[in-house]
Amino acid sequence: MRVVVIGGGVMGRALIAGFGTLDPAPEIVVVEKDAARAEELRAAGVDVADLTAVSEADVLLVAVKPQDVAALIAEVGAAIPSSAVVISIAAGVSTSSLELHIAAAGGAARSIVRVMPNTPARIGAGVLGLSAGSACPESAVVTAVQLMETAGVVVTVPEEHQEALTAVSGSGPAYVFYLAEKLIESAQAHGLSDDVAEAIVRQTLLGSALLYAESGESPVVLRRNVTSPGGTTAAAIAVFEERALAEIVHAALAANIKRSGELSL
Repeated sequence: MRVVVIGGGVMGRALIAGFGTLDPAPEIVVVEKDAARAEELRAAGVDVADLTAVSEADVLLVAVKPQDVAALIAEVGAAIPSSAVVISIAAGVSTSSLELHIAAAGGAARSIVRVMPNTPARIGAGVLGLSAGSACPESAVVTAVQLMETAGVVVTVPEEHQEALTAVSGSGPAYVFYLAEKLIESAQAHGLSDDVAEAIVRQTLLGSALLYAESGESPVVLRRNVTSPGGTTAAAIAVFEERALAEIVHAALAANIKRSGELSL
């Protein structure tokens, strides 16, 4: 399998690293217009080529900024083999939009898959939301899932659910990191040193996530296990409830989904 990746940025490189763990490993070629980044890829042993490589792709991974997709497809759409699986990780770019751009460029590729990865994919622990285009055969979906599973857990969803998925898993790491920031700040404000505050927050989040993942128990049960009636945790949870944390979370996700819809192409 020959995989051509257009865009060697952070997520492109994360997925490339994952693809390389397959057995047998696919042949991977990266197209990167930034000279410094291209040199970094070469130094890491990655084959870097120009856009002519698209014509020999079994899988084409579009890993460029959403605003650059239309111009890119206008340039290479006609060269994409009709049998190629086209996977886009450009946020907000629909499969129908990709199909239209490819057709307008004179291309015949119809196996279009849209994937929303999140940043933990960099360490193989991501969530990758996958949606197939209207004309995409099941064989192409299987290929896309096989590749994306090297970076984490693949969740297949109807495309109309991509915005909700993005609000939860795509943006979710930022919510967790924001909580970590505030826990560290509060710990410091109550006298803990910077090093201790960061160490305990980092390990608490890690341990809690692992317990949630491995225990099979719901977050409700796990929370109750920590929260003794009338105890210290209950006092903190009461503040969350008084300040309407649940409403804040719902409103935040709604704002995320609304903005995602505004930015979709």
